[in-house]
Amino acid sequence: MSGLEWFAVLVSALSVWLTVKQNAWCWPVGLVGVLLLGWVLRDAHLYSQMALQGVYAVLQVYGWWQWTRPDDTREARKVSLLKPAQVSMGLLLGVLVSVALGAAMSTWTEGEQPWLDAAITGFSLVAQWWMAQKRVQCWPLWIVIDLVCIGLFLWQGLFLTAGLYAIFTLLAIQGLREWRRDPALVSA
Repeated sequence: MSGLEWFAVLVSALSVWLTVKQNAWCWPVGLVGVLLLGWVLRDAHLYSQMALQGVYAVLQVYGWWQWTRPDDTREARKVSLLKPAQVSMGLLLGVLVSVALGAAMSTWTEGEQPWLDAAITGFSLVAQWWMAQKRVQCWPLWIVIDLVCIGLFLWQGLFLTAGLYAIFTLLAIQGLREWRRDPALVSA
C-alpha cells in the first residue's frame, strides 16, 4: 500500500459521499480521485480499469456541467428514473463494451484478469453515465460492480483499494435510498 493509494482512496470516498448528498463538488473532487486511482491501477496491470479512470476524468467534467448548468432554457439536472427499455439498452451497451474490451485486452496486453477487468469497465461506464444524468438506477448497478471489484482487488493484493470499494458499496446503498426518497424524483 502506497501513500498514493491511501490518498486516492480518501479523495475517491469523499467524492462518492458528495455524490450521494447531490453536492456538485463531487465532480471536481472525483476528477482528482480518478486520476490518482488510475495511476494505482496502472501499477497493478489492470489496464482496462486504468483506461476507465481516464474516461471517468472526462465524465467528471461532463457530470459537473450536467449538474450545474441552469440557464434560461433548462434547469439543473434533477434525480430521475430510467424507463425499462433505457435500462435494457444501457445494460446491452455494457455487455458489448465488455466483450470488445475483453477481447482486446486478452489479445494485446499482459493485463491481469482481462475479461473481468473489461466487464467491470464496460458496466462502470454505463453506471457513470447514468450517475451524470442523475438516474436512480446508477446505484444498484454500482452496488454490483463494487462487490465484484472488491473480489478482484483482494485477489490482486490491493487491500486498501478493496476497502475503498467496500465503502463505495455502502455509499451506493445510501445513494439508492436517498435518491429514491428525493422529493424532486421524476420519471424519464
